[in-house]
Amino acid sequence: QVQLVESGGGSVQSGGSLRLSCAAYGYIYGSYCMGWFRQGPEKYREGVAAIDSDGTTRYADSVKGRFTISQDNAKNTLYLQMNSLKPEDTAMYYCAQHWGRCTPVRALAKTEYIHWGQGTQVTVSS
Repeated sequence: QVQLVESGGGSVQSGGSLRLSCAAYGYIYGSYCMGWFRQGPEKYREGVAAIDSDGTTRYADSVKGRFTISQDNAKNTLYLQMNSLKPEDTAMYYCAQHWGRCTPVRALAKTEYIHWGQGTQVTVSS
């Protein structure tokens, strides 16, 4: 069983930065993909960024150049550094995990993920 706990959300002004963290508990081994998703008010949950056990990263076009996903395997922690935040980035942010690589098809597809955290709220004001 894998448990994921997000932290680091908050309220910032447009142009500001936040770093989200996701602590993973349980035995994550072999080939896996870790992702960040978000769901804004009255919106579908969408993939933001993903990283796999080999370090391959994938990003949604809307965040490329502004967000960076990384992981610290020694701490079993996933990060999302968010810079140049915009009001449209306002959402609940979730981390998630599935087994296998972050392929172009699977990386940002929410239906592929089997373990989810409870989310952390990010609010960006203009």
